[in-house]
Amino acid sequence: MKKSKKPRVAYLCMEFALASHIKTYSGGLGVLAGDYIKGAKDARLPIVGVGLKWKQGYTSQTLDSEGKVVDSFKNYDYDHLEDTGKTVKVTIRRREVTIKIWRVTGFGVSELLLLDTDHPDNADRLITGQLYGWFGEERVAQELVLGVGGVRALQAFGMEPDVYHFNEGHAVLAALELIRQRREKGATLDEAKAWARQHCVFTTHTPIKAGNESHPHQLLQYLGADFGLTTEDMHAIGGTPFNMTVAALRVSRAVNAVAQLHAETAEAMWKDIADRPPIVGITNGIHRGTWMDKRIDKTVEDPAALWALHQTLKTDLLKLIAERTGVQLRQNRLLVGFARRSTPYKRSNLIFQAGKKVQKALESGKIQIVFSGKAHPQDDGGRQLVEEIFGYSRKMAESVVFLQDYDMDIGAALTRGCDVWLNNPRRPLEACGTSGMKAAMNGCLNVSILDGWWPEACEHGVNGWAIGDDKVPDSAEAQDKRDARFLGKVLVEEVVPTYYDAPEKWMSMMQASIRSTREAFCVTTMLRNYYKQLY
Repeated sequence: MKKSKKPRVAYLCMEFALASHIKTYSGGLGVLAGDYIKGAKDARLPIVGVGLKWKQGYTSQTLDSEGKVVDSFKNYDYDHLEDTGKTVKVTIRRREVTIKIWRVTGFGVSELLLLDTDHPDNADRLITGQLYGWFGEERVAQELVLGVGGVRALQAFGMEPDVYHFNEGHAVLAALELIRQRREKGATLDEAKAWARQHCVFTTHTPIKAGNESHPHQLLQYLGADFGLTTEDMHAIGGTPFNMTVAALRVSRAVNAVAQLHAETAEAMWKDIADRPPIVGITNGIHRGTWMDKRIDKTVEDPAALWALHQTLKTDLLKLIAERTGVQLRQNRLLVGFARRSTPYKRSNLIFQAGKKVQKALESGKIQIVFSGKAHPQDDGGRQLVEEIFGYSRKMAESVVFLQDYDMDIGAALTRGCDVWLNNPRRPLEACGTSGMKAAMNGCLNVSILDGWWPEACEHGVNGWAIGDDKVPDSAEAQDKRDARFLGKVLVEEVVPTYYDAPEKWMSMMQASIRSTREAFCVTTMLRNYYKQLY
């Protein structure tokens, strides 16, 4: 790593999205990490990424002839990885595990190391098998590889980061390894914790307290994830059971949420955790070179040229849809996109509850909608939503489609080719929602709940539309009913009439969408804020 006046950063994350065929990511967390590491190279920043080389990656998710979700995993090999010839060892379940270190080449990334337990010396070759697969024991084993193996891998290359950045709590065991190493050098526990705290920062993502991972102390001790600490020491760091987010909050000198509203949500959620820094808001950004069509900047000041480019991108998307589903949607009809992880709070089915006028518009094809998304294999509610949406695509086959096995290629095609990008989570459960940024920078107009990043960008009727307001009803049921009414109202009274009856206004809104987001919500701006507020 070249010397720089800027702090040298090691960025540890369970997943990195580099390209669709590299199955080292599941969704938004990995896409953010991939964009971050690409942005680091663009800006020539002294950043090294550390992740895992997943042999089977995340699920390939399809639907069978009965409309039921099928999850499958296969082994992958990659050409764009360099075998560094180096290994490190970590003790897991009282067995020594050899970890092979690969370096990513290509994809426009800065230094990125991927750790791999698929080594002939190991009994536990499939620890780095399935991303987020299996249950608690294997998850902790994977996190030992990332955290402990990550620290040791960096040291094997002679890298001494000034900052260890944990992207979500999965990587926090790196801090406990740093504490262990300082104690081996003679530091007291308090001295070692203070040293680690000066070198660690943390990004929290999950705005649902129950969704933040925790493990029993007995499991951590069995796996070797106690680092010579007593149960009382571990409780003081992560509570009982040991919560990875709580631990990361306590071992870090700086913590950020991924949008301004999310910072408020996270502060309230973790208000009872003592000995933690305040949670600042650093809004995510996207890598424009990956997600923004390269012709947009050349056409944005010419409405006619921008509209012509959008029609080309829409044609490309419609061809993809026809190839994947056999359905030919119509070029001159409003096309709405909805694609993200399938889980109940994101409410992918809300549009079907938005009133008779919306239902009629869907049935007639005046509104067309393309869905995509995966559910976690263990999320029954999310899987049921996928099956429900697929069922709608069968009932209204001429206007509703579902693209199976969501990946980066589908995400890029949708955020470039759709007319509208729909996002309707239960506020305030959307941490950020970077897919909306991708859509906005391509002139695809957001229609979104005021959650995540959208409150920072939305100028209602100027660069997109808000669904409702920023008030939150007392119950999820009341919120769902209210937001369905708001969604129906904005679609019927504003979005549809503008698209069909006011094309000049629509084009000016596309221009405003691009202008207002391409700098403010790009990864370069995010990295600048990281160096200013976190590093």
